[in-house]
Amino acid sequence: MSYTTKIKEEISSIKNTKSESIAELSGFLRNNANYTNGVLTLTSENKLTINRIKSFFKDLYQIEVQEKTIDNLNFSKKELFCLSINLDNFILKDLGYLNDNGEILTSPPLYIVGANEEIRAYLRGVFLCVGSINDPKTSRYHMELLINTPEEAVFIQKLLNLFDLNAKILNRDKGYMIYIKEAEKISDYLKILGASKAVMYFENVRIYREQMNNTNRLNNCEQANMDRIIQTASTQLEQIEIIEQNDSVNLLDDKTKETLEYRKKYPEASLKELAEIISLETGNKITKSGLNHRLRKIKDLAMKIKENNN
Repeated sequence: MSYTTKIKEEISSIKNTKSESIAELSGFLRNNANYTNGVLTLTSENKLTINRIKSFFKDLYQIEVQEKTIDNLNFSKKELFCLSINLDNFILKDLGYLNDNGEILTSPPLYIVGANEEIRAYLRGVFLCVGSINDPKTSRYHMELLINTPEEAVFIQKLLNLFDLNAKILNRDKGYMIYIKEAEKISDYLKILGASKAVMYFENVRIYREQMNNTNRLNNCEQANMDRIIQTASTQLEQIEIIEQNDSVNLLDDKTKETLEYRKKYPEASLKELAEIISLETGNKITKSGLNHRLRKIKDLAMKIKENNN
């Protein structure tokens, strides 16, 4: 079962007030219905969703709705559950679908979404028919709603952004896609829908992914540091080799000679580690800065030898 299906099944069990049921049914109907010759057709791949829509019609308008299954032209492996209903204009006006002249409204009247809970319910209805969310285990966070008309797309975007979700619209070949890509915003959106189990799963996966990303970044950083240490030590060993090949070690003072020998003895040690080793083994404390000063003397002598040889 996909993550989107789990979300839809979870929110299909939410108990509504009457006004919330009207708002949710309106959101579903306005983004799913085919209305021809007085017959309203609604479809869904999800049995729980279609049962919920049937219960709304029964509870709100005392209408018993029969369902049937039809072939799904988009997803041949699944059948669609289909409701065909003869509705009078009063009900369709009550649901914010038709105006007084029997024309389809470009956006619902404000009473449909007059309060926050009704807005949440409307958004649930929209998600149940046209929404999807990637499983957070995948490589990218993504929520989308596929809307047919520009007016409805803008209306839904405004509702989403009342909750500061940063929803955006993309013009597609067949309609408009409203989408959210920020993980925190998608989590907030799930809370708005009332999908608490889906939120818990999403957050657990998101936290795990962030921890793994942080661990990988730390490992990459440590590897980069190790690469720099090895490169630096390799350069210092090359400088020492130049000095020794030209019998010039005695041009260094005793402490710098000592550093030269310790660098050869511990070629993979970082500057800090080498300073600690020398301090421990000789009993003469030397700081990282002091050690760096001695290594600069080795570098300067090697550079002079190279210049003279050229």
